[in-house]
Amino acid sequence: MNRFRSWIAVTLCCAVTLGTGCGSGKKVTKAKPVTRPAQSSSPFNLVEVARSDRLWTGVAVSKDGRIFVCFPRWSEDHSLSVGEVLSKDVVEQFPAGDWNRWESGEKASDRFVCVQAVYIDSRNDLWVVDAGNPAFAGVVAGGAKLVRIDLQKNRVAKTYQFDETIAPLESYLNDVRVDNERGVAYITDSGTGAIIVVDLSSGSSRRLLADHGSTKSEGLKLKVAGKTWKMDGETPDIHVDGLALDTEGDFLYYQALTGATLYRVPGGGLRDASLSVANLELQVEKVATPGPSDAILFADDHAVYFTSLESSSIRRWTKEGTLETVVKDSRLSWPDSFSESFSGIIYVTTSQIHLGDNPSSPYRIFRLSATE
Repeated sequence: MNRFRSWIAVTLCCAVTLGTGCGSGKKVTKAKPVTRPAQSSSPFNLVEVARSDRLWTGVAVSKDGRIFVCFPRWSEDHSLSVGEVLSKDVVEQFPAGDWNRWESGEKASDRFVCVQAVYIDSRNDLWVVDAGNPAFAGVVAGGAKLVRIDLQKNRVAKTYQFDETIAPLESYLNDVRVDNERGVAYITDSGTGAIIVVDLSSGSSRRLLADHGSTKSEGLKLKVAGKTWKMDGETPDIHVDGLALDTEGDFLYYQALTGATLYRVPGGGLRDASLSVANLELQVEKVATPGPSDAILFADDHAVYFTSLESSSIRRWTKEGTLETVVKDSRLSWPDSFSESFSGIIYVTTSQIHLGDNPSSPYRIFRLSATE
């Protein structure tokens, strides 16, 4: 558990009163909170795709079926940040060159420092979220960034750097969604609680909802595999973590990891630089209460999928307003991140964070296969 020691020190250790509301001056469709009971049927099975003896978090699947993963720098024996899965047991560094070769004290702007997430956009580009915060010891200069990789050329196409006003010392950039149609990327900061909006054309960024309850931990004490999750005897607070993008409806969904509540906010409000802080906060809606989750995904079936940490399962909130379990399996040991392929197949990683440094089973990637 030593690699997580600094996580506790940099996160806020208090519960936050959560704010809700709907648009001010703009019409916002009100999301109906879930009131129907969860379903017991499981329409999916798990099919193992890959395994590793190194802790991975993010997964991304390209248009032609290439699978990319990332390994956060949480320990001293770190040797790979971003890789491509070549077979069930083989991961090769990606891209070629020096991006995976950063060492403490070296220039960080053109190296991966502490990668937390990977994501494939609608144009089949690979995006890499670098928190720049190794072992949660603080963001290093030039370390916090968003990197776009052209998969046709297999090389970095553009890097978006974040200074301390966007990624402060105690921040931890966590997940990303890219809206190419509107030219914007959204990133969560689970270290201090905020949503970062990046203009992909100009490269400018804004840090939003940093003082709003919806991006903060609710102070929940997670019980994973029957035990209360602690780090060095303390209960951690992890702020806004997973996020999901509904491009058709233009909504961004998000949730704190140590929280039970799913929120959404109109993308138009996030992109409107003239909107006041107060009016943006009024547009935040409480959608549902699915329980603690690490990752969320707005899928092709217009449902929001959740990795359920406490029940080793994947759940979804349907467009009809029903919360249901789609698969429950003991192998979903801390299901961490989602990726949906271009053919609509959902992939999920397991990171086993609650087990510390030496879990008894490998870290895995599964795909969800429909039951017959």
